[in-house]
Parts: sequence; C-alpha cells; structure tokens
Amino acid sequence: MTRAQLTDEEWVFIEPYLPIGAYGPYPERLRQQFEGVMWRFRTGGQWREMPQEFGA
Repeated sequence: MTRAQLTDEEWVFIEPYLPIGAYGPYPERLRQQFEGVMWRFRTGGQWREMPQEFGA
C-alpha cells in the first residue's frame, strides 16, 4: 500500500460524492483510478512513473 491509497473507511466516505454520469457503465476500477489520480497530484510525479498497482 502506498501513501496515496485510501483506507476502506475513507473510501466509504468519499465514494457517494464522486460524479458518476447517468449514462454508461459504472467504472469497475473507480477506486483504483481515483487513487492513481491522488498519487499523481500528491507526488507531482509524471503519469509514466505511476506505480502499476493503479493500473494503466
């Protein structure tokens, strides 16, 4: 687990506030993608340096 990952309690609090469109499927990896974006902005690293645990 990296420092950018959320605890289950934090995710339960945040998830209802994420804007999910009325059309299209619900993102299967929403939490993984959200944590990847958090990693990017917390570290200032480049997208290509993102750890594999956050997906492609």
